[in-house]
Amino acid sequence: MSAKFQPPRLIIVMGVAGSGKSSVGEALARRLGGVFLDGDSYHPAANIEKMSRGEALTDADRWPWLESLARAMAEREGVVIGGCSALRRAYRDRITATAGEPVLFAHLAGSKELIWQRMSARKNHFMPISLLESQFATLERPAVDENAIEVPIDGSVTDIAAEIAARRTGR
Repeated sequence: MSAKFQPPRLIIVMGVAGSGKSSVGEALARRLGGVFLDGDSYHPAANIEKMSRGEALTDADRWPWLESLARAMAEREGVVIGGCSALRRAYRDRITATAGEPVLFAHLAGSKELIWQRMSARKNHFMPISLLESQFATLERPAVDENAIEVPIDGSVTDIAAEIAARRTGR
């Protein structure tokens, strides 16, 4: 007798700055009846200050932030969507290990040109466009053996959220 498939309740909407993590994450949470946790809210003040100065974070800066977000997601009941860059496999592995349960990573993939345009249009965000190159340099696209899907960002936020929701359940 086979066990019934249970889609993961924890989902990280991941990608480089400006890819739409917050907008898509919020739309996905509404669609799935879950809650959205913005990873930026879990950064210590020192990380925000560093990025605001145009300095890229180091792994030592990232570990406490990733663990804090993963714990917050795991502590909640029901479907929880997190918005987090999760650019390297090691970061995704750390999130999953800290959460202690399966996490689906939905990689929002787009061209550097499209994301540059989006970042140029943003107002009042601590992440300067000058860090976009370092974001793409750090990005390790999820491998086929990871619990991850890649979703192009050239559609509407509603369509992207719908695609993630459908692919989460294997439909």
